[in-house]
Amino acid sequence: MIEKKISFYSEGYSLQGTLYLPEDLKEGEKRPAIIPNSGYNGFNQFYPRMFAKKLTQSGYICLGFDYRGFADSEGERGRVILSEQVQDINNAITFLQLQENVDHNRIGLIGWGMGASHVIEVTAKNKRVSAVAALNGFYNGERWLKSVHTYRDWRNILETLEEDRIRRVTKGDSLLADPFIHYPLDPATKSYVAKELSPLNGFGERTKLQFTESIIEMNVEKHVKEMAPVPLFIAHGVNNLLHPYEEAIFLYEAANEPKELYTIDGKHNDFMYSDHEEFLKLTEKLILFFNKSLRQTSAVPPSMS
Repeated sequence: MIEKKISFYSEGYSLQGTLYLPEDLKEGEKRPAIIPNSGYNGFNQFYPRMFAKKLTQSGYICLGFDYRGFADSEGERGRVILSEQVQDINNAITFLQLQENVDHNRIGLIGWGMGASHVIEVTAKNKRVSAVAALNGFYNGERWLKSVHTYRDWRNILETLEEDRIRRVTKGDSLLADPFIHYPLDPATKSYVAKELSPLNGFGERTKLQFTESIIEMNVEKHVKEMAPVPLFIAHGVNNLLHPYEEAIFLYEAANEPKELYTIDGKHNDFMYSDHEEFLKLTEKLILFFNKSLRQTSAVPPSMS
């Protein structure tokens, strides 16, 4: 895999990223391309790069980038608004389509975790996307938050958000808090995060409470039908306690054909290692899905078609 550092603008912010290129890419050759998008507190150098390593081996060009306000991308630190990250993905598509080796009619998206809802919303409104994979996500923010909190905690969250809304009006800013104050990690995910993600520079910085409000406002299930006839691949860990498996079922039932649901034998990210059997199975399914959906037989080595 060849890695090329890039940057592009999203609503005035310079976002940093990487073009991941197949080693056999020839000058002037057009290839289909995929943008693997990270989830909450995610970074390009981790999951997007992991997926890109497998996808480039199968002939795809990939683009990974950091959302505004994360890593070295410009933007207000601590401000995490879902709709703004959707804008960043839309602008990443425009940048990718401008690359000389990219077939701009064959663009795919992968969304991991919180990024899974992003790619659904992008595709429902952006007709430049040809195939979408939503992995271990949640698709109705209010329902998901209620599912991982007690009723008393849910009422406290609503009161806290109302106080923060007043603060934004009277003082001009949202209060910074622990990034997982309303996004509680289950024990398995917390252990993985502490070992693999916490050492990353910038991971776990305090986040404005307005983030929780943007989650409550998110409901891509009502938009997923608008994606058709773009193919949709949904994958979810059957034992996922952070984003319950039911979220994948809800999305699958709301979507029109063509659609596919793949069950991962795992939790949220306990299998997210480049040599883990379940990760290898997942990437194999992704490659088969994109090969079929993007109809890129000429771009894929014979052994992968």
